[in-house]
Amino acid sequence: MRAIVHVIRRDLHLALRQGADSLMVLGFFVLAVVLFPFGIGPEPHVLERISAGVVWVMALLAALLSLDRLFQGDYEDGTLDLLALAPVPLTWIILGKVAAHWLTTGLPLLAVAPLLAMLLQMKGEGMVSLMAAMALGTPVLSLIGAVGAALVLGARRGGVLLSLLVLPLYIPVLVFGVAAVEAAGMGLDGGGSLLILGALLCAAVPLCPLATAAALRQALA
Repeated sequence: MRAIVHVIRRDLHLALRQGADSLMVLGFFVLAVVLFPFGIGPEPHVLERISAGVVWVMALLAALLSLDRLFQGDYEDGTLDLLALAPVPLTWIILGKVAAHWLTTGLPLLAVAPLLAMLLQMKGEGMVSLMAAMALGTPVLSLIGAVGAALVLGARRGGVLLSLLVLPLYIPVLVFGVAAVEAAGMGLDGGGSLLILGALLCAAVPLCPLATAAALRQALA
């Protein structure tokens, strides 16, 4: 646990020094969602109908923007080699880096999402489900994204490959995240979708760091 905390503190410190990256992700999320009322029109019923899908898709794409910096900087300056040789399991180090990534990307997206949902005329019931679904879903996006970032590490045009690898794996999170919000908006019980998101998170926490560690060792070999 001390190793995880140390990695989180280190990555948060680096993120604060390079604050433009986090601001770019948040700015893309806000601007992309704000553009939809201009393109579709101000009709409240139309905006409310598409609000859950718009917020979730834009959050997914915004999280994807920041994945290339998850391991690339440490790979280029040799820090990743030292972390792999440290007397701490590499999976714990990866968990710390994923947690720092979520704190600098997923948490800001989660904080801004209610304001953007209000802009898209989302009702209060749907907004509560949106917050719960994003709290469960955005960590899964970071965990799955870490696997993709490790697989394309050192590859040419890694950003394009990363998108092709990760986007299909994001589909279950997107489907059940939107389903939970839409069910709450229609007065139905969206707990089943939230439970599935929780199950995805419980499965991703142990499995994704193992897959990421294997990919990183292959990249460093």
